[in-house]
Amino acid sequence: MQERRKAREFVVQVSYAHEIQQGDLDQTFDLLVDKTDLSEDLLKFARKLLHGIIAHRQEFDELISSKSRNWDLTRIALIDRLILRMALTEFFYFKDIPPKVSISEAIEIAKVFSTEESSSFVNGILDAILNDALSEGKISMI
Repeated sequence: MQERRKAREFVVQVSYAHEIQQGDLDQTFDLLVDKTDLSEDLLKFARKLLHGIIAHRQEFDELISSKSRNWDLTRIALIDRLILRMALTEFFYFKDIPPKVSISEAIEIAKVFSTEESSSFVNGILDAILNDALSEGKISMI
């Protein structure tokens, strides 16, 4: 699993660069891939995760907004939004990854890339979305 964490961290870095530059996602990925030592399998996982984040960005932002009481989406740190989008992509589109693993990974990545408070914020938002999705039958625990 530690290897997948490296891939997830790479995904956060690529998605951050993509958000800032507003360029082509695959081009940004290809530029940054030279700075990593991820295996081909992990690069495939990372690319699939990135494309899911971008494809479902609006949907995920609406979910995040619905659970972040009194916080406009633009007030949430970009890096936290990216970490949340990544975990939500795994929740809904990577059925082989248990949601609790996605939450745990998001928390640990928030500790590395964001503020001290971010890990608690990320945990709270993801837990609330997971509980709703489970009760609505949108996802299941593996």
